[in-house]
Amino acid sequence: MERRTFLGAAAGIGLSTMGVACDGSEPVAEPPRSDLFVINMLGGIRNPNRPPPEGSSEGSGLGDRPGPDARAISDALASGTAAVNTTLGYVAGPRDPFESSVADISRWNRIIREHPDSLLKVRSASDIERAAREGRVGIIQGFQNAAMMGDDARRVGVFAGLGVKIIQLTYNVANQLGHGSMVPENGGLTDFGRDVVAELNATNTLVDLSHSGEQTCLDGIDASTAPVAITHTGCRAVTDLPRNKTDRELRLVAETGGIVGIYFMPFLAADGMAVAEDVVRHVEHAVQVCGEEHVGIGTDGGTTAVDDMEAAYEAARRDVEARRAAGIGAAGGSPPGGAVLPRLPGPGPVRGGAHHLPARRANAPAWCRSSRICRARISSGDLPTCSRRVGMAPSAWSGFWDSTPCVSCGKCGANRTAQAAIGRGLNCDWPQC
Repeated sequence: MERRTFLGAAAGIGLSTMGVACDGSEPVAEPPRSDLFVINMLGGIRNPNRPPPEGSSEGSGLGDRPGPDARAISDALASGTAAVNTTLGYVAGPRDPFESSVADISRWNRIIREHPDSLLKVRSASDIERAAREGRVGIIQGFQNAAMMGDDARRVGVFAGLGVKIIQLTYNVANQLGHGSMVPENGGLTDFGRDVVAELNATNTLVDLSHSGEQTCLDGIDASTAPVAITHTGCRAVTDLPRNKTDRELRLVAETGGIVGIYFMPFLAADGMAVAEDVVRHVEHAVQVCGEEHVGIGTDGGTTAVDDMEAAYEAARRDVEARRAAGIGAAGGSPPGGAVLPRLPGPGPVRGGAHHLPARRANAPAWCRSSRICRARISSGDLPTCSRRVGMAPSAWSGFWDSTPCVSCGKCGANRTAQAAIGRGLNCDWPQC
């Protein structure tokens, strides 16, 4: 598969079927193209409605991650995903990094063997094409921390031989290779880190610079003789949080032939309440900086819908607390959003969502898109439903949710007098309320 073809497929429907406009015009929703397939640059096949294993915190990296169940596999197949970079191995916590990573590779090899009609282990680009052709999901085995290298860069060859294709240099904190995004000193790649990058290049293993601090990221790009990836991130110019990448980092990845994946994570919004429109904003900015061939999607999640959002928010809050207690959390991944991005129901967050997002963005009223106060209060249970049917002006909307105990019945309709009073922070005295 040629690089242009691969990058186009990796960006997948993240661009081509999203109808993202690069000329400032409104995006136009298009039906998914049958000649494209999806590569999720960082995701997984899991059912978020299943409780995590005893003693672990789902998504925190502190314990075993549950394997896929029948629903998760079915949803992944229905989503059109041809391949997904699936995190396995050590991320953080008390386990031995090397031994736990080897054991996790074995576990996933067993999962793939048990589902031969649905899953395929990816060792080359041709395997991705094969998975798409045969209606299976290719599992790209990847690490989100290179701590398992210990003090021996040659371990890269061990893991490459076991089929690991993507290795992220650091998580949020520092390791022996460099600094993560939450290390205030912002140190660069260590000599050992450069040795590991050289081994990754020698074994055709993709260098992933997600979660890294800015200087470590820049050094990693410079040290690599092959294109690199930032598989799951946002744009710091859009939302100024450490987990998001600066334009300089994004641009250099693209200029050296690499690719950047935009995630579906709370870090897309400063208040942690990211929604679908935030994904679009970050994708659009990344396209402007990198060019469309160098931008894809790395959801950092699965394709199965959340059945109970309130329960999901509570689980996310627990997860954030566990990560903070362990010292591995990132600024901005805070409740009430946690790691849950609402309004992208599976199994279409990538294929179906990609064609759905621009239509939502084009058709949703401006007041709905702009009011984070409303969205936060709804998600926290303070307000049971969204009252967008009231149809008030942008200035009225913010003041309404800020200070007015209106029950949002919608009976005032388009009455401008009532809306103006609400916008000034007054109680709504509409006779029918």
